[in-house]
Amino acid sequence: MGKRKGKSVRKNTVTKQSTEPENLVKAPHSFVIHRGKCSKDLTDLTKDFRKIMEPFTASQLKERKKNTIKDFLSVSGYLHVSHMMVFTETELGSYMRLARLPRGPTLTFRIHNYSLARDVISALRKQYVIERAFKNAPLIVLNSFSGEGMHMKLMATMFQNMFPTINITTVKLKNIRRCVLMNYNPSTKLIDMRHYVIRATPVGLNKGTKKMVQGKIPNLNRCKDMSEFFDKAALLSESEFEDDGNQVELPQTLSSRGAAARSRSALRLVELGPRLQLQLIKVEDGLMDGEVLFHELVEKTEEEKALIKKKREEKRRLKEKRKAQQAENVKRKEQEKEELKQKALEGIKKKKELTENQRLMELAAAESQDMSVEQDEDDADYYREEVGEEPEQDLFSQNPSRKRKAEGDGDVRGFKKMRLDKKLKKKYQNNEETGQNRHKNGKRNYQSRDGGKTFKRHASNSYDQDGKFDNKKRNNNQSGKSKKVFGGKFNKMNKAGKGRPAKGGKGKGKSRK
Repeated sequence: MGKRKGKSVRKNTVTKQSTEPENLVKAPHSFVIHRGKCSKDLTDLTKDFRKIMEPFTASQLKERKKNTIKDFLSVSGYLHVSHMMVFTETELGSYMRLARLPRGPTLTFRIHNYSLARDVISALRKQYVIERAFKNAPLIVLNSFSGEGMHMKLMATMFQNMFPTINITTVKLKNIRRCVLMNYNPSTKLIDMRHYVIRATPVGLNKGTKKMVQGKIPNLNRCKDMSEFFDKAALLSESEFEDDGNQVELPQTLSSRGAAARSRSALRLVELGPRLQLQLIKVEDGLMDGEVLFHELVEKTEEEKALIKKKREEKRRLKEKRKAQQAENVKRKEQEKEELKQKALEGIKKKKELTENQRLMELAAAESQDMSVEQDEDDADYYREEVGEEPEQDLFSQNPSRKRKAEGDGDVRGFKKMRLDKKLKKKYQNNEETGQNRHKNGKRNYQSRDGGKTFKRHASNSYDQDGKFDNKKRNNNQSGKSKKVFGGKFNKMNKAGKGRPAKGGKGKGKSRK
């Protein structure tokens, strides 16, 4: 494929076609929706009313329960929507609200009677439905809307502005295929609404000629020749003769066959539906929430109107005050958020600086360690050159992990700790305490079963006043009392008992009698 060439937006024909013409943009567009809990018939009436407002309406609009009027109002400006019809239903009846977007006024109609399009078409003897008729807007026809009162003028103006205006000098008759009729009855104050399609049929021709002109296939069963089909006027029934009351001379050629320019044709209206019978109940100034300008059922005095107006003004001021406060709160929160963001950025910046300093310190420590390692290697080389032997492993090493643990540490290097039970642990602790109890001069302090009291008493009696050991004192002490020794006892007669013999005795081992 070749490279696609770019085009300027002004010269691009597709872009020009996509933009709507000015007359279509200025044409009134509409939303037709239903709100609240509605029956199936009222929902079908909403769809039929969309067919009346075509093509300048959202025919496939999907409304939801959670949608509000503000949602439709927010998109109305972008879609050039100027009117909104809202159908609602209550226990008392059905209602239709006609509102001008975006600021009103709003007209509320009560629906007394209505018929759906399918019911109207099924009641006709000859059904005539053509889809091409819905490609253009219908023609609005108002009857008897010249009554007194501002509400009558406002109602007539609203109905006229629902559909695009027609310029008589430039309009094409082939584009006018439908019409909407509004008839006001002053006695009952009801409005009858009808929807028709316009047909133009040629007049002054017999049945056979008319069929041929309109392009229909004739039935020649009763005729012997083609001329007999055109000549026999008796074949026409009384209901098929044309009425001379609605015959006109067409200034332009229509799309239907036989309706040529400067020819006489009869205009016929075929009803499409739906049918509506409306009554104006209320006229509001705003968009469904404003001052009541007209009410058919309720009349208020001037004092009540002034009080209602005062309450509405107070409500409006409170609403503006809340809006201002909300705007101020939003501005304050945005400012706090910006300050918090700046603080966070400053904290991140400080953290980056700290990490950078830490990285530099680690780099300097690594460099110093490398230098110490190089110095140790130089010292080891110098030792080999001078001494001629390999140095010890830890002689020039500065690695603290290779140093031996201090002597104060209780663990023995190279051995794993043992788990001791209670008896062994107690014995081990007693042995340690015995080893630690020594004199300063290096002599052992022997401890007997009575805690060393006997030995301490005899030892104190064996030394003289100058602190020297006296052997005589020791012998006297031994001769006075029996002494506990390893292997047995000595009695008063200085004879050895069972066990090991005393010093100076004969033989070793057991005593002899």
